[in-house]
Amino acid sequence: MKWIHVWGLIPFIGMLGGLPFANKPTPYVLGMPFLLFWIVLWVVLTSVVMAIINCIDPANQKGDHP
Repeated sequence: MKWIHVWGLIPFIGMLGGLPFANKPTPYVLGMPFLLFWIVLWVVLTSVVMAIINCIDPANQKGDHP
C-alpha cells in the first residue's frame, strides 16, 4: 500500500474509529458537546490531510505541460 493511501485512511479512522471513545456528554469544548466537537475537528483535519496528499502526490507533480 502506498503512503498516500495510508494518509487517506487517517480521517476515516479518526472520525469513525474515534466516535465510540468521544461519545461523552459532559465535557464541552468551544461550547459544543465533545462528540460534536470531535466531528467538527475531523472535518477540518480531513481538509488538511487532503491538502497534504495533494502536495505529495507524484501524479500532481507532473504538471499540465507536455
